[in-house]
Amino acid sequence: MLVDPPIDKLVEKIKCKYALVCLVTKRARELQQKLGDDTSSMGPDFNPISYAAHEVYDGTVEISKED
Repeated sequence: MLVDPPIDKLVEKIKCKYALVCLVTKRARELQQKLGDDTSSMGPDFNPISYAAHEVYDGTVEISKED
C-alpha cells in the first residue's frame, strides 16, 4: 500500500488518476529493467512503485505529451 507520498497529493500534481497510474507504472518498470536483480544498491526495502511515486511527487518525472 502506498502511503508516502499520499495519493491525493500525487493526483493534485498530475490531475488525472489514469495518467498517474500510467506514469508511475511505466517509471517503475524502467527502474526494474535498469536495475534487474541488483536492487541492493538501492537499499534492502527498495520498491520500484514507491520510488517512482516519490519521483513524480518531487517533480523528477513528469508526463510528456506526444503528438
